[in-house]
Amino acid sequence: QLVESGGGLVQPGGSLTLSCAISVFTLNTFAIGWFRQAPGKEREGVSCISTSDLTTRYADSVKGRFTISRDAAKNTVSLQMNNLKSEDTAAYYCAAGYGPSPANCAVIFDKGRPKDWGQGTQVTVSS
Repeated sequence: QLVESGGGLVQPGGSLTLSCAISVFTLNTFAIGWFRQAPGKEREGVSCISTSDLTTRYADSVKGRFTISRDAAKNTVSLQMNNLKSEDTAAYYCAAGYGPSPANCAVIFDKGRPKDWGQGTQVTVSS
């Protein structure tokens, strides 16, 4: 199970940190990432971190603004989002790939089906 939290309303240029609570087994076994979906738009992979070597991957649209990290002590994966823009408005979902390697982040970025995902948390960027 993956449980997201931390969404909300923020002004353009502001920051938010999303958190995904994960079981120990899932955190240690599968690559974990975030995708987002806005109404009327296709799903977009945002970021991912592998378990095997902690390789990170970001969508071009968020590079330099978002940072993904994992905390093994707290069993969480976080997404720090800075300099938010209106186009970042979407429901954000935490998701797991099918294995621990960086290659397993592909299902989070591509149109494939992640192994599991949470219920989502809404991020709204508006003045």
